[in-house]
Amino acid sequence: MINGICYCVQANMKKSKPPTSRRAEIQLLYQNYAAGLSTLPACALLKFLHKEQMELTANEETVESLIDRYEIEETAIESRSMTFEGFLRYMESKDCCVFNQAHSSVYQDMGQPLTSYFISTSHNTYLTGDQLVGESHLDAYVSALRKGCRCLEIDCWDGPDMEPVVYHGYTLTTKILFKDVITTVEQHAFEVSAYPVILSLENHCSQEQQEIMAQYLISILGDKLLTAPLDHSTKHLPSPNDLKYKIIIKNKKLKRPIKTEEAAGAEESAEEGEDDYDDEDEEEEDHQSKAKFWSPRKAGSKKAKKKVVVAEALSDLVIYTRSVKFISFSHSRDNQNYYENTSMAEKKARKLVKASGPDFTRHNQSFLSRIYPAGSRTSSSNYNPQEFWNVGSQLVALNFQSLGLPMDLNDGRFQDNGGCGYVLKPAVLMSSERSFDPSCSQHRLKPTHLLLKVISGSNLPVPRTGKALDPFVRVEIHGIPSDSRRKNTHTVKGNSLSPHWDADMNFSINVPELSLIRFCVRDQTGLLSSEFVGQYTLPFTSLKKGYRWVPLRARDGCSLDPASLFVFVWYS
Repeated sequence: MINGICYCVQANMKKSKPPTSRRAEIQLLYQNYAAGLSTLPACALLKFLHKEQMELTANEETVESLIDRYEIEETAIESRSMTFEGFLRYMESKDCCVFNQAHSSVYQDMGQPLTSYFISTSHNTYLTGDQLVGESHLDAYVSALRKGCRCLEIDCWDGPDMEPVVYHGYTLTTKILFKDVITTVEQHAFEVSAYPVILSLENHCSQEQQEIMAQYLISILGDKLLTAPLDHSTKHLPSPNDLKYKIIIKNKKLKRPIKTEEAAGAEESAEEGEDDYDDEDEEEEDHQSKAKFWSPRKAGSKKAKKKVVVAEALSDLVIYTRSVKFISFSHSRDNQNYYENTSMAEKKARKLVKASGPDFTRHNQSFLSRIYPAGSRTSSSNYNPQEFWNVGSQLVALNFQSLGLPMDLNDGRFQDNGGCGYVLKPAVLMSSERSFDPSCSQHRLKPTHLLLKVISGSNLPVPRTGKALDPFVRVEIHGIPSDSRRKNTHTVKGNSLSPHWDADMNFSINVPELSLIRFCVRDQTGLLSSEFVGQYTLPFTSLKKGYRWVPLRARDGCSLDPASLFVFVWYS
């Protein structure tokens, strides 16, 4: 079936001289279906949609709509046909984007418990640079929220004049006021998504300043702050729909009931802090990498850190996201409540993925888990989030200010479902009947076969030197380990405007519903060296079949329009 697709069009392409631009390839498609006529009749356009684009639900009404939207020549409109210029406008429109436009709006079931979703999550959200001397800035919160982030981190410390401050403790990062952070969140929380925002507090403040934090949260956030459980009796977290336009506080919480003052002190000191210094594996690395910036009194003083006791006023604001220490999966199964969540550093989480993948997946069916980057990542680099999405971790936290592959994957994952910051986990991660182990390669009898034909590029950005690129395209599959692959086209010499590759790539994918596809254009700068030009990442489940264009993005995620790729996609 795959090799039989578009035989007639591809045969024509091979007989002809290789096209020099994407426009020429589109012209071949147009001419093939126009069959010698001066314009493309509506019936031929419908045939193209069915046969090449696999738009099987397209009908006469669909075609009429496309003609009305993309054709501007009056005679063609009257005869219900398309000129080549109209066809080109259609082929370069969002209707022909490789990303399924139905997924650019919220389309998933938003009525499941929060545990059923991947949630876009930021680490050290306040930072615009590295973790040692970088600047803390309110704009970092605005930027994360505008990218659809739904879980923000706020590191809170005692400040002068009883004003709590936000910065990376024991370092030379600059400080901003807690009240200003909360004001910024209140202003921008629901600009791009109506679904709940989780404020993950890394709380190092005295009880007095925690009281002030609680006052600010209540007075600034007002009705947006969730201050009491919703009226439901289930033993599951509420859904994103239930919590629309609500801001949730994630922090430690005092245990109830407490009968005596002595018991209260014991309860409080036993509470584990939810912060980046909690994990014993990471603490050693944190100390080594940041010791020279720490004050002598604090450096290596575990006892000093553990004296943070949560204030009652702040504790009362923690409703569905109470932070508790992770001990083991069996301990969580027997003791953890549905409204409690755990955090762990990437190193510990990675060990658990390798040693107990199915247990980790089951754990994440019932509880929220947050993964954060190692403290040794002083430059604010990121891990690959895919390894933790593979076991269903919801809050996979990344440094949003650090550009590169991990953030490309995060942007690709959360482009889905309207960019609302919540993406429903696939059924394979939620099944109570079958355990899922991402390290096992055989998950289904018949894997999905993906054919990607990288045909050409258009208007690739030229480097500052002005020298034309020597571009090639790398296609990457990011999924479970056995599905993760990458393949390159050949390099085209000195052509930024209209490079032509015509390269077929075949992939076998066992768990497509977890996979991301990344198209990356690179400039061959030496025998074994190349430089990033542009990329585009999307979920496999959002991939459209047929002849499609791939919009390229810069390192910072911004559009490089009109730079794009022209590809053909088929899978079965």
